[in-house]
This record gives sequence, C-alpha cells and structure tokens, in this order.
Amino acid sequence: HENILNNARVRQEFSANVSHELKTPLTIISGYAELIENKMVDEASVVRFAGEIHHHSDRLLSLINDIIKLSELDSESVEVVYENVDLSEVVNECMRMLKENATQHSITLETDCDRSAVIKGSRSMLEELVTNLVNNAISYNKPGGNVWVSVKKNGEGRIVLTVKDNGIGIPEEHQERVFERFYRVDKSRSKRSGGTGLGLAIVKHIAASHNAVITLESEVGKGTTVKVKF
Repeated sequence: HENILNNARVRQEFSANVSHELKTPLTIISGYAELIENKMVDEASVVRFAGEIHHHSDRLLSLINDIIKLSELDSESVEVVYENVDLSEVVNECMRMLKENATQHSITLETDCDRSAVIKGSRSMLEELVTNLVNNAISYNKPGGNVWVSVKKNGEGRIVLTVKDNGIGIPEEHQERVFERFYRVDKSRSKRSGGTGLGLAIVKHIAASHNAVITLESEVGKGTTVKVKF
C-alpha cells in the first residue's frame, strides 16, 4: 500500500514538474510571436525575438525528448536488446560528437580508455549515459576547464567509466539528490545552459538497467567525479 501511494506521489510530482517546465518556454514563445504578428516591434527586434523563439523551441524539444526517453526506460513493455558493446568505442564516438560543444564553452576534453572494454549492454542507452555525463561536466564547468573521461578495468575485473571535471562542483547537501528528476542545484544556470533537469535521472535509469553502480564525489570550486562501475 505504501509503494502504491509513493508511486502515485512520484507520478503527481512528475506531472506537475513537466507542466511547469513546458509552460515557461511556451509562454515566452507565444508572447514574442504575438508581438511580431501584431507588428508591435521594429525590424531589428523581430530578428532578436525570432532568436528567442528559436532558443526556447530548442529547449522544449530537448525537454520532450528527455521525457520520451524516461518514459521508455520506465516502460516494461519496451524490449531492450543487450549485446556485447565496447565501452571505449562508445566513449570515443561520444567525445567526437561533443567536441564542438566543448569548444564553444572553452573546455578541453581528454580521454584515457582501455582497449576492448567489452560489457553486455545496449549501445544506444550507453551512448545516452556517456553523452549526458559529459554534457553535464561541460555545462557546469568554467571557461578554460577540463573534462577527463576514462574507461578502465578495476581490480575486480569490472569495467569502470569515470567522468571527471574541474568545474564549479556540487555542494554536499545537494549531492544525494542530483539524480532525481527535475532536481537542479542552480536553476538559473540550468536554464541558461538549456538543461532539462532530467539528464542525470536518465543516467540513473540506464545504469540500473545495466546493473551498474554510480558513485559521485564533488567539492565546490574544485570539480566533480562520477564513476559508473559495470
């Protein structure tokens, strides 16, 4: 009975959060579009407003995509195909895709991956996990900062993915909650960076589906290290 009540509460909170997150950019888009439609702005402002509409539309799209991903992860009816996946190959491909984003933020990406770090998993889900972790390390960093990503076999013979940055860090009182849906340490920074507040929740789900263990260590002003042990 307690589980049923808890699940109902979680669903209610999730629905409320989704409604709020969707409403904000939609209100902004609607407002700018109405001003343009009624010719209440000059030509220079039209270009600026169009840019704002584009920005908030991208934010909406990111949010909807993340909600869909979480729904798929929550659904027991969606069949996931697990196969032998070289995690080092996944990391190298993700880093290649994220290089432009890192450059725009003046962040240096570095990798150190063992060859043939093969695990049983879903390649698409693992790509999502790595991308979300590295994107977070880029977004919550400082200009000139670094992000280090490694894939190593530990003494137990298990494969460990490590994503480390020397960014702004996470205060200790927030560290246990950062994997919750829509939980943000700095809401204003998340909005500026386009974060949806769902990235780490997706990481948590993917890790659980691969029977992996996540650990997080962070210090304000010095950076954050996230390890996923498969």
